[in-house]
Amino acid sequence: MEKVIIVGAGPAGLTAAYELLKSGKEYEVIILEESDEIGGISRTIKHNGNRMDIGGHRFFSKDKRVTDWWETIMPLQGVATFDDEILGRERALSPNGPDPKETDRVMLKRQRISRIYYKKKFFDYPITMKPQTFINMGLFSTIAAGCSYLKSTAKKLPEDNLENFYINRFGRVLYSMFFEGYTEKLWDRHPSQISADWGAQRVKGLSIKAVLRDMVNKLTGKKGEGQVETSLIEEFSYPKYGPGQLWEAVAEEVVKMGGTIMKGCHVKKLVQDNGRITAVQYMENNKARVMECDTLISTMPVKDLVEGLNGTSDEIKHIASNLPYRDFVTVGLLLDKLNLKNKTKIKTLGNIVPDCWIYVQDVGVKLGRIQIFNNWSPYMVEDVENKVWIGLEYFCTEGDDFWNMEENDCVNFALEELRKMGVIGKSNVVYDAHRERVKKAYPAYFDTYSEIDKVTEYLDSIENLYCIGRNGQHRYNNMDHSMVTAFEAVNNIVNGISDKSNIWNVNTEKEYHEEKTENN
Repeated sequence: MEKVIIVGAGPAGLTAAYELLKSGKEYEVIILEESDEIGGISRTIKHNGNRMDIGGHRFFSKDKRVTDWWETIMPLQGVATFDDEILGRERALSPNGPDPKETDRVMLKRQRISRIYYKKKFFDYPITMKPQTFINMGLFSTIAAGCSYLKSTAKKLPEDNLENFYINRFGRVLYSMFFEGYTEKLWDRHPSQISADWGAQRVKGLSIKAVLRDMVNKLTGKKGEGQVETSLIEEFSYPKYGPGQLWEAVAEEVVKMGGTIMKGCHVKKLVQDNGRITAVQYMENNKARVMECDTLISTMPVKDLVEGLNGTSDEIKHIASNLPYRDFVTVGLLLDKLNLKNKTKIKTLGNIVPDCWIYVQDVGVKLGRIQIFNNWSPYMVEDVENKVWIGLEYFCTEGDDFWNMEENDCVNFALEELRKMGVIGKSNVVYDAHRERVKKAYPAYFDTYSEIDKVTEYLDSIENLYCIGRNGQHRYNNMDHSMVTAFEAVNNIVNGISDKSNIWNVNTEKEYHEEKTENN
């Protein structure tokens, strides 16, 4: 029986294990997971009865294979908005907070609301051409933005960096207001220093033209979801207890089908012989262990993979060791309320603002985004009718001052920023707080990234090695894209296909593009 080792129990690794075990062929499948958690950055953190989604994960895909797969694991039920019917139903189902039955595997349908909070005003995200947008911007800024956009349509800049990529699609004024500062917060690099590849992968089809086309389609009744930019979708699915619930369910299915998931196993080295991986060396309970394999599927960071491979040239090691990443800290706060008024027509529990995310464009604070977990699913919050459970997202680098900050200091820092922005006041009650740190959350597109093709070519030359997922390919993939890399890899393994270009080509088609960090 062919022995397949999978490094990592995130979406890509678990999808690969599931697909191999149901392929109809016999495989011994073993997942080695470094942490004690399931789901990677798609896991759900449980803290004192409340749940945190690391980064926010909308379950939406234009690939029917993915949506059918999700439906198999978790059937969709529920409605899109918090209308009176669902409020009453959800109170009846769970009058004292989250339903304790963790096996209740269902997806809820949610309305997508994400806005920008800029200079204490809300703007639609992505930016729309609604009257309120122009009122918030003011007459002078509106005229300047319009002229700037028209100039960008007449004279295109060379797309040799991310700044020019944004300006070509939105004009310099809107770029300066809504992209420049936020992007520099995210990457700690000015957009002019970042490869346009990141925009081509994350912003893709989003532009003023796309926004206008979407508005016209809605006015004329031509919704055509298959043609809508991913950034502009209005509904998405979401597991009742957060994304981790789905991946924990997949892990259960993998074990039922005969797979093995070993937690707390940190892969250190990979033994290469004659162009094949023959064994994996890993640490478990502070003991070095070795496991032989016939095939290796890797979701571990490319930097770590190459570092652990014997027989690798100095050039490849240099490129891989200098591939950059951005790390991530989220601070969960349980509050009595927010000082943000719900001026929309959307009903919410407690009449809080309806946003899933609030993007913080102001450069005067370090905060990047605010998640309101109540709005993702009411089951994420123990006392959903009386308390607001939010997540404050910060981008940093492992080992820097913010990363190393003591938890209490970090919480106080976050609270002070919220007060500075007017999101909360000094009288707000803080019932609970929790900090979560995530390493290598975002593969970055600068430094030696420009030479990554050499690393990819080298890794592809190793016959039985398959690199999948976000970190496995050093590509800012969404969850569904990571799953598709697993589908493609398993198809190659099962059918003996040696060409791996199909795996690397996932999420390179320009019509499948998504915005910034929204799906994390």
